[in-house]
Amino acid sequence: MSFLEAIVLGLVEGVTEFLPISSTGHLILTRDLLGLEGPAVDHQLIIIQGAAILAVCWEFRAKLLHTAFSLHKEAISRRFVLNLLIAFLPAAILGLLLGDKIKAVLFKPVPVALALLIGGFIILWAERRKHEERIQTVDELGALDALKLGLYQCLALIPGTSRSGATIIGGLLSGLSRRTAAEFSFFLAIPVLLAATGYELWKARAEMALTDPLPLVVSCVASFASALAVTKWLLRFISRHSFSSFAWYRIVFGAVILVTAWTGLVAW
Repeated sequence: MSFLEAIVLGLVEGVTEFLPISSTGHLILTRDLLGLEGPAVDHQLIIIQGAAILAVCWEFRAKLLHTAFSLHKEAISRRFVLNLLIAFLPAAILGLLLGDKIKAVLFKPVPVALALLIGGFIILWAERRKHEERIQTVDELGALDALKLGLYQCLALIPGTSRSGATIIGGLLSGLSRRTAAEFSFFLAIPVLLAATGYELWKARAEMALTDPLPLVVSCVASFASALAVTKWLLRFISRHSFSSFAWYRIVFGAVILVTAWTGLVAW
């Protein structure tokens, strides 16, 4: 892998991770377009997600630090951490049980395109429903709300669905405001992506000891920088706009992939 290819992968991950358009799907498509293959590349696609989540940790450092230092005295902080744990467990359990099978069957361009397309129509449907916003901050979430969001997030095990998209749209359907749904998806990404990165590092430890670490480092730096910029932008964007534009992007992009695959214009 060249440094340019490493930068491209990092930028794709950072830009798409927290938007409801599926970072994994975009990375799979980018990998195929660049002609990259092999176990080392597959591991890198997962590991650079850990760099992206560090951007969220930095952006929300005040909330995270306050929670960490007030767990022993504030019920709100303990409830926040418990909610993250409740929401994290369903996807973690299913990921361990089904992760390898999903990678073998669905980590391909055409399944990704179908998931992008279907997910786009679901977002449009969800946006056109009447919203009842009963939860305005992440601190107002109850355990049942957290469990619902965790179950919605399980849909993101299908590449092309989008982890943030599934959580955000699930949040809207559950009565969360747009900003609260987006913020909780950011916070929930911390245990999810750090666990996935740690698990992938452990599995790939022997291979990584024999490969050049510089492309991975370059990808991680690009991922962190672009994720930080996108996180700041998204929080401003959703205060004035719906998620419909992302839905149309998914529909058009998914359709282009399917058409080019069907006509043979691109050898996906």
